[in-house]
Amino acid sequence: MGSRPTITDVARAAGVSAATVSKAVNGRYGVAPDTVERVLQVVAELGYESSLVASSMRSRRTGVIGVLVADFEPFSAEIMKGVGRALRDTHYDLLAYSGSRQQNGEGWERRSLSRLSGTLIDGVIMVTPTVVGASAEVPIVAVDPHTGRADLPTVESDSFAGAREATRYLLELGHRRIGFIAGRPDLRSSILRDAGYRRALSDAGVAYDPSLVRVGMYQPDVVREQARGLLGQDRPPTAVFAANDLSALGLIDVAAGMGLRIPDDLSVIGFDDIPDATQGPVSLTTVRQPMQGLGATAAGMLVALMNGDTLDATHVGLATRLVVRGTTAPPPR
Repeated sequence: MGSRPTITDVARAAGVSAATVSKAVNGRYGVAPDTVERVLQVVAELGYESSLVASSMRSRRTGVIGVLVADFEPFSAEIMKGVGRALRDTHYDLLAYSGSRQQNGEGWERRSLSRLSGTLIDGVIMVTPTVVGASAEVPIVAVDPHTGRADLPTVESDSFAGAREATRYLLELGHRRIGFIAGRPDLRSSILRDAGYRRALSDAGVAYDPSLVRVGMYQPDVVREQARGLLGQDRPPTAVFAANDLSALGLIDVAAGMGLRIPDDLSVIGFDDIPDATQGPVSLTTVRQPMQGLGATAAGMLVALMNGDTLDATHVGLATRLVVRGTTAPPPR
């Protein structure tokens, strides 16, 4: 593979100076239209790309939007798909960045922002940030922040309504011993899913039973351990609502290992509707939150902020919807 083309290579091939190439590539005045066309043709032929850092030092603009995530997992991947879709017809490129590898809990956003803002990105979307008071040299929009609404513009799904609808559906099927695999207790959306589960039980006159609740932390190993304890008790639940799809799928694997049939012996509902929800032997009943919609909405808000526009709303909530598939049925007789 040859070396990366330089601005000098472009200038030589186009028969102009490096300064003219810079003006043509960056859309500055002082270059004849036919010269611009010739330079851009050479740029395309050689595959030349100017340095983002060098460009930002000159113009303070890079044409790049950053998406900061704690880790690359199904939820954040779907968010990024939505961001990419929203940016398709703009001049912005997308940079995905994970700040989790060298962090111990809260604060990864600050380190990531300090590395990227002002030099590599013009704006940033933070996915499930632990800190929503983080400041930067660029506009910020937060998706599903740990602490909920804050000074930053935010986008989130209606976790409370989604959890209540899921639990209500199990109640309507006739279940009364309904388990819950909770998520992270420090994440606002997890707290709201717990609250929605409890509200549906209360509305139906079913007493909340703490023995039917386990905290899975959204961690596969923890979920499996908690699922074994939940399903192995003397009076196990006939149905379980899990705070996300990965927890639901982990629980189903544990149930199968214990000889339970889904949904004949145990009904299961998840939350998210990730692609894996339909990949197993039985497709998962789940609460669909518009993950790509969250990303697209956040991107639209961010572009508006970068353009100097005023947002119609700084805190946007998107509706969820129950998707009934093959993992739910009336309780066994």
